Amino acid sequence: MEVLPGDLLRSDVQALLDEHLRDMRISTPPESIHALDLSGLQRPEIAFWTVWSDGELMGCGALKEIGPDHGEVKSMRTANAHRRKGVARAMLNHILGVAKSRGYQRVSLETGSQGAFEPARRLYESFGFDYCMPFDGYTQDPNSVFMTKSLQL
Repeated sequence: MEVLPGDLLRSDVQALLDEHLRDMRISTPPESIHALDLSGLQRPEIAFWTVWSDGELMGCGALKEIGPDHGEVKSMRTANAHRRKGVARAMLNHILGVAKSRGYQRVSLETGSQGAFEPARRLYESFGFDYCMPFDGYTQDPNSVFMTKSLQL
């Protein structure tokens, strides 16, 4: 697997993002969906990457700069055909490495509270993320959980 800067103009990348948003709409009420669409991923504070193997798109993820010492994991998605192959783990390792290289002291995220998001929550827990209060403009929402990880040594 190889993590590369994401090309948002590629049709396969756009299709993966569409798949992500479609799945969000199935399991999450509209007012609780915080996934970024194509235009959201093009904002200057967002860095976006894709995961590839043998020329095939396997997943994507992004890092939003909240401030000089705080980042947010965004738009983590494994293509349905590549679940359980370590794609999300590879992407999260990459995102955390970039966050550390930027000098962030903390990385946070929002994910769903529903059962469909349990694998994601377990992944984040395995990386040392702890549950926290809403951050950066999020509010309490029964459909969301918030997690954070300190990057300080």
